[in-house]
Amino acid sequence: MTTVVVMAKECRPGRVKTRLHPPFTLEEAARIAEASLGDTIATVTSLPVDRRVLCLDGDTAPLMPTGWEVHAQTAGGLDERIAAALDACTGPTLLVGMDTPQLRPSDLALLTDWPDDVDAWLGPASDGGYWALALREPHGDVVRGVPMSRGDTGAEQRRRLRAAGLRVGMLPVLTDIDDVAALRAVEPFLADGHLARVLRETA
Repeated sequence: MTTVVVMAKECRPGRVKTRLHPPFTLEEAARIAEASLGDTIATVTSLPVDRRVLCLDGDTAPLMPTGWEVHAQTAGGLDERIAAALDACTGPTLLVGMDTPQLRPSDLALLTDWPDDVDAWLGPASDGGYWALALREPHGDVVRGVPMSRGDTGAEQRRRLRAAGLRVGMLPVLTDIDDVAALRAVEPFLADGHLARVLRETA
């Protein structure tokens, strides 16, 4: 694994995590999103990779650790934006979102010693989507046209990978914090990081 791309949205009130409102205010929901992104960035920073990229939908990026690159997402649907991010990379590449702050390096242990009989890795989400996609040779065409934000998104992405002749390995199932129920389900598994502190302050 040489490149990790984090797909992220600018954390402005009313623009992110609106399904957390209520019971959280829109400002609190934006803080939760920012904290979730912060925990994801911290985990990726700890990984032994050559390149770390924040691919941002928005105008203002958070303060990033040394060594990170920040690039704007392209226009279009999420499938097009993910595809463009992959096309901009060479060599083994992992793409993750910002909605799994419980992510730990151990969840990606299979990628550190990538076996010869796996061409792609998919990290399924509990809602039917996926939280991670890794490709030994990144090509956006394996994502373009995959319907996003649906209960069958993960299954369709896996089918597309296999249809492209790729041998697919599976990463652990994680939960995206898209709503309050998911946030509460994830909360016990958080390290004492950004999101844990924000949740204590907003309790």
